[in-house]
Amino acid sequence: MADSAQSLTATDRHPAHDLAGRWANYLQHDRRRSAHTVRAYVATAHRLIDFLGRYRGEMVSSESLLALASTDLRAFLAQRRSEGLGASSAARELSGVRAFLKHAADSAGTHVQLPRTRAPKRPRTLPRPASPEDAVNLAEDAKEAASEPWIGARDLAILLLLYGAGLRVAEALSLTARDLPIGATLRVTGKRAKTRVVPIVPMVKQAIEQYAAICPYPLAGEAPLFVGARGGPLNPDIVRRVVAAARRRLDLPDSLTPHALRHSFATHLLARGADLRSLQELLGHASLSSTQIYTAVDAARLLDVYRHAHPRA
Repeated sequence: MADSAQSLTATDRHPAHDLAGRWANYLQHDRRRSAHTVRAYVATAHRLIDFLGRYRGEMVSSESLLALASTDLRAFLAQRRSEGLGASSAARELSGVRAFLKHAADSAGTHVQLPRTRAPKRPRTLPRPASPEDAVNLAEDAKEAASEPWIGARDLAILLLLYGAGLRVAEALSLTARDLPIGATLRVTGKRAKTRVVPIVPMVKQAIEQYAAICPYPLAGEAPLFVGARGGPLNPDIVRRVVAAARRRLDLPDSLTPHALRHSFATHLLARGADLRSLQELLGHASLSSTQIYTAVDAARLLDVYRHAHPRA
C-alpha cells in the first residue's frame, strides 16, 4: 500500500469528488445554505477525499466513503490539527465531514453507522466571552443541524441577533412582522418596557431577510417575526436547546449560553473602544452600574493575555 500511496496525490481526481460537487449543488439549491457555508463544507469534503486517497493509497469512491472507519477519521483530524487547525475549527471540520458522509449514505439509499469519533477537546478555562469565530460558528452549526431549511435560517437569524446586536432572547422573540423590512437600525423593547435603538450590521440583516423570505407562515402585522415549527410564537426554551446542542457538537464551553452571546457582544465592543454610556444604551441597562461589569471582564481578559505573553509574568 505504501508504494501505491506515494503514487496518489492531492491533484488526483477521485470519483468521490463528483459526489462532493453534487453535494454543493444540494446544499445551495435544496437546503438553501449560504455561499459561505457551502464553500466551507464542500472544501472539507474535498480535503477528506484527498487525504483518504493518500492515506489508503487507493482511489476514493462513494462506496469507500461508506466504509470509512473511525481510525481513518481520527487520522484525518490529526493531520488537520498538525496543520495548525484549532480545537474549535477542528470540531467544525468534523461536523462538515459527518454531514458529507450522511449525504453519501442518503445518495446511496442506505443507512450506515457513521464513525464514532469525538470532537477535539478545547482546554477548559475560566468562563470568558465567546470569540467572534465561536459565536458565528455556533450560529452556522445550529442552522446546519435544523430539520428544515427555514428553521435553520430562523435559528441563524436569532443567534446572530443576540451576538451581533446584543439582544436578550426575550427581546429577539418579541419582534414582530412590523419590523420588516429590516433597516440599518432596529427598535427593541426591553425590560420594564424600555425601548432602545440598536444598529443592525449587514450580516444580521441578511440572515433575517433570508429567514423571512422562506418562512412558510405569513409574517404580517403583529404576528411574531420568529415562529415555531407550527407557526405559533417561538418558545425561548427552543433557542436554549438549539444553542446547547450546537455547543456540544462544537465542544464549546457550557458557559456559552444564549445570554453569553449578548455578553460577548458587549465585551467585544468595549475592547474596541466603545464608551460605557454608549454601551449602556445599546444593552438597554437601566443604570450605568449594570454596564460597568464589562470593564472587569475586559480587564480580566487583558490580564490573561499579559500572563500568557509576558516573559516575566
